Amino acid sequence: MQLPKLPVGYGVEVLVDWIEHYLGWLLDAISAALGFLIGGFQDLLLAIPIPLLILIAAVVVWFVTRRDIKLAAVTAIGLILIWDLNLWSLSMLTLALVLVSTIVALALSIPLGIVAARSDTMNSMLRPILDFMQTMPSFVYLIPAVIFFGLGNVPGAIATVVFAMPPALRLTNLGIRQVPTELIEVADAFGSTPWQKLLKVQIPVALPTIMAGVNQCIMLALSMTVIASMIGAGGLGYQVLVGIQRVDIGTGFEAGLAIVIIAIILDRITQNLVPQYG
Repeated sequence: MQLPKLPVGYGVEVLVDWIEHYLGWLLDAISAALGFLIGGFQDLLLAIPIPLLILIAAVVVWFVTRRDIKLAAVTAIGLILIWDLNLWSLSMLTLALVLVSTIVALALSIPLGIVAARSDTMNSMLRPILDFMQTMPSFVYLIPAVIFFGLGNVPGAIATVVFAMPPALRLTNLGIRQVPTELIEVADAFGSTPWQKLLKVQIPVALPTIMAGVNQCIMLALSMTVIASMIGAGGLGYQVLVGIQRVDIGTGFEAGLAIVIIAIILDRITQNLVPQYG
């Protein structure tokens, strides 16, 4: 016996047509805004002389890692290697894509995580959506991105935002829920408003957990660069894709090595942004 097929695919096609017809203006606005941000970040990074940018990166790492001179030296050597491999402009585009995607993902996920932490109803609504997002193969995110935004850097950034959001949202929710009730009761006893309680008690206490989510968000955004290159996103990910298509091991490895260097630098910076107490 063969069961009648549910019209799931047809329903999705109808939904896509409806969105394109009635919300096309919104999609165009999002595409224009993201394109402007990516181009702006890339132009800004490329406008800075390479030696100066390497020096700035090394000083930033040295400062945020509490004067870890070894890590600052490794950062400088890694960036010089990227420069030597003639991958600097591609690396800056990748960095621009990752920065824009991470900023948008955090702008959405942290407020939603705070709301979920303060509302059990919202938390129960978001949980299955996050489960769905985290179990969905990352390639699937490319399909709606291509349908609504075409090919290029913008759909790559959109797919990256969706892929990178869940850890930041979950860890923001978890961090605020784990704030000791004694601290909340003290804040209530002093007559704190909900905003004062959130800004002066809950977020500072939950900051290490929230920053762990930020770190995961950045790492997932970087890991998506190669996958997003399949829909036209440029940068190092596209260079890796070219290496795969041409069976050019050297090209693919060099671009992959540059991605790893950028990932290590961003990881060390974000891990050390949390203030140390005691």
